[in-house]
This record gives sequence, structure tokens and C-alpha cells, in this order.
Amino acid sequence: MMKNRLRFATASSIAALLLSGCMVGPKYHPPTATVQPPPAAYKELPTDSPDSGPWKVAQPQDEMLRGKWWEIYNDPELNALEEQLNVNNLNIKQSFENFMAARALVAEARSQLFPTVGTAPAYQHSRGSGNLKNTIGTTGSTGTTTGGQVSTLYTLPFSVSWEPDLWGKIRNTIRENQYNAQLSAADLENVKLTEQAALASFFFELRGQDALQKIFDETIEADKRTVQLSRDRYETGVDDLISLVEAQNSLQNAQASAINLGIARAQFEHAIAVLIGTNPSSFSIPVKPLSALPPPVPVGVPSQLLQRRPDIAASERAMAAANAEIGIATAAYYPNLTLSASGGFQSSSITDLFTWPSRFWSVGASLSETIYDAGLRRATVLQFVATYNADVASYRQTVLTAFQQVEDNMAAERILSKQIEEQEQAVQSAQKYLELALARYETGVDQFLNVLVAQTTLLSDQQQLATLHTQSMTASVQLIEALGGGWDLSQLPTPSQVSQKITKSDLEPPQAATANTANPANP
Repeated sequence: MMKNRLRFATASSIAALLLSGCMVGPKYHPPTATVQPPPAAYKELPTDSPDSGPWKVAQPQDEMLRGKWWEIYNDPELNALEEQLNVNNLNIKQSFENFMAARALVAEARSQLFPTVGTAPAYQHSRGSGNLKNTIGTTGSTGTTTGGQVSTLYTLPFSVSWEPDLWGKIRNTIRENQYNAQLSAADLENVKLTEQAALASFFFELRGQDALQKIFDETIEADKRTVQLSRDRYETGVDDLISLVEAQNSLQNAQASAINLGIARAQFEHAIAVLIGTNPSSFSIPVKPLSALPPPVPVGVPSQLLQRRPDIAASERAMAAANAEIGIATAAYYPNLTLSASGGFQSSSITDLFTWPSRFWSVGASLSETIYDAGLRRATVLQFVATYNADVASYRQTVLTAFQQVEDNMAAERILSKQIEEQEQAVQSAQKYLELALARYETGVDQFLNVLVAQTTLLSDQQQLATLHTQSMTASVQLIEALGGGWDLSQLPTPSQVSQKITKSDLEPPQAATANTANPANP
């Protein structure tokens, strides 16, 4: 009894050791994001100085954007388009399926922790050679056969094979795939943010084209009145023909430029259709000039940016996966242990197959170790160490680029707000200039050339103002994109979450929008 207990205790200890094993390779510690700590505030954050402009970026203590960041613009049409994009955008669907594939790789790696069990039932009916009469026939799995005899054999074998994870190779593989699945999840969020920002930018660009169209429509109407005035003066002999021709030429140029605006608008409309997964041939957006102003965007403090950018999260997870690869390569220095067992039933009669005497079994273990590989293992470890160091550099570059993008777009908003103020005054001056020039022309003081110059100046200033408003709105979108939209690191799935079993519902794509909701022009 004591001997049996000792054997059981020894076997239990060995099993526990095999199950736990040890982990070789470096332990992962996230490196610092930048060589220097991030500053307390952004350089381009507007202050309360008199020249900071009327448009303010929300202060760091304000609540950060959450979830559907595009709702900050308070535009129902934009909101509807963004909702359709989240459901129908094909780039997002592709990234989602890549994430599902990454999760499946985690399950594949986890399966290596457990034994492989198999079976290969067999039935064999054979007749020995007649030239082997009264002699011993072949031996093997079919037993002995005498010449000319017919034999039948039923076999129901089972086999078990298991390679314990003694050095953490499988566990590091699981971790690598978990980190890669998290990376894929972050990439999915980054694709969403990119597509959402592209849609908002195209939407405001399209509205900007509508604003330009309105300006040209108003200019064309004013030019028509000027042409009529010049014609009346020419027909009454007050003015010469050249003034009428100049007025007609100005009108024709405005009409030609107005027609050309349709190219850009059509392209923006088509681009939006593709983003929301709709055929451009059946999609349209009603004309509506841009009139909105950029809303205040809560930017937070620079240290928060590391938690809000999905591309930074993806880059950090790439480092973690590369670190796990070092552990996988290091495990190749150590021996591999394989435990195997087989058994089952074997009989020449189906009725006796499951009887106790028909049983057979075998157990065994094998240990393998590479003695000489000409430096292959060392080179492999060095390769993954270099890959990890490259990922560290890439991570820090991603962080620096993120700070640059935030500062760039904050500077753009700050400068554009000042430029818009000056341009509005320029438009007012150009309008006054045209009124004075028309008055002097109507009274015969000046020639029509002065009116033509004033008209051209006003149109140019109005175009510039409309373009600046569009640039300001798109810079606002780009600032939100640079800040990570409404995402934060808490939304990244944990290693345990990406390791959960994938269900059928997980693989089903979101239900597509209906035809009526796919086109804002439809009632």
C-alpha cells in the first residue's frame, strides 16, 4: 500500500511539473513611448491672448470625446451617413474578418497544450498463398497465416500523444497570437476611424462645393444685371460697345467656372457612396451649402494621446508579440519530451472484439534534443531580438507622428480662424468696392473696366472665404482623427477576451442598411 502511494505521489509530482513547466525568454515590459516625457500641454493649444482667434480648442480638463465623435457637428445627414458606413463599409468588414482570423489563431495555439487523441478502426479479410501449405505464414498485425487459409481481423485502436510545454514554447505562441489578435482589433478600430474621418471630410468638402456654387450663382445673377445695364447704356449711346463685350465676357467666365464645380462635387459624392458601400450610380446627396463652423474639440493633455490612438495601441501590441517570439526561439535550445500511448481491441471475430482478452496497449516516451545546428538557433533568437528592437523604434515613431498630427491640425485651426476673420473683412471691402464702382459707372464718372476689376476681386475673395471655411471644417475632422476619435485603450479586448470561443454569430456580418436609408436624397 505504501509503495502504491509513493508511486502515485511521484506520478502526481511529475504531472504537475510537466503541466506547469517554465517560461524561457525575456519578460515583456512596455518601453517608454518617447525618449523625453510628453509635455504638460500641447504647444499649439490656443490661449486667451487677443490674437488667439474666436475659435477655441476645449481645455484639457473638459470631457474627452466618446463613441460617435461625428455627432459633435450636430448634422443629421452626416450622422446618418456615418451609421451606414459603420455597417456597410467594405474596408471595415475586411478588417473585422482579419480580426476573426487572428482570434482563430489563438484557439489553434491553445489546442497544442492538450494531448492529441486519435483512432483508426480497421477491417481486414485476407487469404494466404496456397504455396505456403503447412508452413508458417507472414507475421505482424494479422498474426500467423498458413498457406491457403482465409483470415479476418477487426481492429479498434486508440492513440494518445502529448508534448508537455516544458519551456513555454506553446504558452509563448499563445501569447504571441493573443497579442496579434489585440493588434488586429486595434487595426480594426484604426480602419474605422480612418474611414469615418474620410467620410466626414468628403461630406464637408462636398458642402464646400455647394457653398462655392451658391457664390457663383449669385455672381452670375449680378453679372446678368450688369450686362443688361451695359446693353442699355450702349443702346442709348451713353457707353461704347467694348463695355458691353467686357460685361458679357465676365458673365461667360463665371458661368463656365460654375459648371466646372460639378466635377469636384460629383467626385466627393461618389467617394461617399463607396465609403458607405453603395453603388455611386444610385446615390446622391441634396445640395446644401456649408454653413457650419468648427465646434470646440476637447483635446486633453499630451499624455492622454497614448491611450486614445488605436494605431499606437497596435504598435505597442506588435512589440509584445515580437517579445513572445524571442521566447519561442529560445525554447529551441531545450529538449522536447513527447509522451505517447496506444491501445484498443483486436480480434478475428467481431463478436469477440470487445472482450477482455482482445485488448492490447503500449506506452512510451521520447526525448529529442538538437546537438549541432551550425548556429541556427542563435541566429533565430538574434533575428527576433532585432525584430523586437525594430518594433520599439516603430512604436516610438508612431507616437511622435501622433503628436505631430495633433499639433499640425491644432495649428491649422488656430491659423485658419484668424485668416477667416481677415478674409471676411476683405469680402466686405470688396463688396463696398463693387458698389462704389457700379455707382461711378452708372453716373458716367468711370469706365466699365473698374466695375470688372471690382467684380473679379469680390468673386475671388468670396471663393477664398468659402475655401477657408471648408479647410477649417476638414482640419477639425483631422484634429479629431489625430486625437483618436472617440476610442480609448479600455475598449481594446483583453487577452482572455480574444481567447474566447468564436461563435457562429461572431462570424455573421452586420445586417446591411435598406435601400431607403442608403440614400439621403430618398424620402
